[in-house]
Order: sequence, then C-alpha cells, then structure tokens
Amino acid sequence: MSTVRAGAARVDTVLAALAEPVRRRLLEHLGDDERTAGELVAAAGDEFGISQPATSQHLRVLRGAGVVTVRPDGPRRLYRVEPQALSVVEDWLTGFLDPFAQPLDALETELARGRREVRRRDPSAGQVPEKSAS
Repeated sequence: MSTVRAGAARVDTVLAALAEPVRRRLLEHLGDDERTAGELVAAAGDEFGISQPATSQHLRVLRGAGVVTVRPDGPRRLYRVEPQALSVVEDWLTGFLDPFAQPLDALETELARGRREVRRRDPSAGQVPEKSAS
C-alpha cells in the first residue's frame, strides 16, 4: 500500500471511530487526563443510558482506531487519548484550509504597523487635505 493510501486509510479509521456521538463524548471525558474504565462507563450510562458492555464496545472501537490507549493499573484499566491519532485527522483537514489566510493576516498586521510608524513620525501624514473653497 502506498504511503498516501496508508495515510488516507488511517484518517478513514479515525473518522469512522469518531462518527459515533458516544465515542466523541468519551473522548471529551478523557480530555488530557487518564480515566478508569469505570468512570467512563458511569459517564456513558448517565449521559446516554447505555450499559457497561455497550460502553466497553465503544472503547474497543476507539482503541482499535488508535484514538485511545489503555494500560492496566492493578485491577483497573486506565484510558487516555492518543494525540498522534488525532493529529492525523488535523493534518488531513489542514489541506482544506485557505493557504493564504495566515500570510495575509500577517501582511495586514505589517501594513498597519507601517502606517502607525509613519503617523508617529509625521502626524499629518496620511490625512486627506481639505478642499479649499474657490
């Protein structure tokens, strides 16, 4: 498989995992912290009324897509977001953004800075002269 196609397949996998509202909400609960499976099951049960097995299935899909990782901690399982998986989608989306937007914003800032500098040196610069009554 080519590198481009492999990258596209990875984006497809992550987006498919995130297409389900319950999974996105689980991701939000994780944020940049670790949470136990029990905490995630309780949150999904409270918000969506789903059972522990259903929540486990959602977590399994997120793990399979590489969106979350899990590590054992004694009898508990701790989940956390895998930022690398999300950056794959971010990189893909960047291709759709206006490539000129940020450079044009920077140009606008520099032009305003230049106008300010000119006004500071010569307060009358940039003013439109009044028309004389003839």
